Amino acid sequence: MLDGAPITYWIGFHVVILFLIVADLTVLSLGRASARTRDSIIFVLFVFALAACFGLWIGHVDEHQTALEFASGYLIELSLSIDNLFVFLLLFRAFGLSAGAQRKALLIGVLGAIVMRGVFIFAGIALLLRFAWIEYLFGALLLVAAVRLLRAKEAGSTPAPAKWVTQWAKRWGSGPKSTFVLAVIAIEVVDIVFAIDSVPAVLAISHHPFVVYTSNIFAILGLRSLYFLLAGLLDRLRYLHVGLATILGFVGTKMMLAKWVHVPVGVSLGFIVLVVLTAAAASLLSTEPHSASTG
Repeated sequence: MLDGAPITYWIGFHVVILFLIVADLTVLSLGRASARTRDSIIFVLFVFALAACFGLWIGHVDEHQTALEFASGYLIELSLSIDNLFVFLLLFRAFGLSAGAQRKALLIGVLGAIVMRGVFIFAGIALLLRFAWIEYLFGALLLVAAVRLLRAKEAGSTPAPAKWVTQWAKRWGSGPKSTFVLAVIAIEVVDIVFAIDSVPAVLAISHHPFVVYTSNIFAILGLRSLYFLLAGLLDRLRYLHVGLATILGFVGTKMMLAKWVHVPVGVSLGFIVLVVLTAAAASLLSTEPHSASTG
């Protein structure tokens, strides 16, 4: 056993992850743009299906509750990741990266995100197990994140660390290579900022290391392909941040009141699905113009 799951589970999961990364690196980067679009759609759907099968498998080998925790964690991380893609879009526009450079930068960013999420998740669980009061701190962080998300979107701003890297690049960067390196640094910095929000959000649903880690990684894996599929649609998701702020506020409150109020995981999952679908539908049905600069 390793952190609540047999070591064979961990090894098998990372073998699957390695296979998906190699497939993303070798298959999706080849061919013409139309072929890459088709392959990206297939890859995203395959990752979704694989995550669903994985959740069903967890429920079979463990219990129904664990499967619900995985599904909730996956949807939270996936929803937050889609919003993060908009920040990546703004960064790439600021750096002026070509489509090919964007693919390479996103792949490096995904690999870095996998490592950093693992560190954040296991550190967060260790803190929760050792210091009970950390749960209230994480809950408060989520409530602050919800407010910050609403205010940042209204102001049309990207995370401050990303702005600093972008400004530094414009001042000191010269040539495509240095610009590319700075873009990758900006992506990694932004992901650290996002992890501070997303990891506590998933920990509000489950403290099971294997469930939290696998749900996060599955959600991250399809980001590169999802970015290019949604790049033209991101500007229209004008109410997604409202839905995400609602979810963060919900799980933050749930975490802070867990000692007195028990919210079943099934209820949390239903609430998350309802909020995401409502925000997406409201965005797509909206006829108001929405500029990319306003987020």
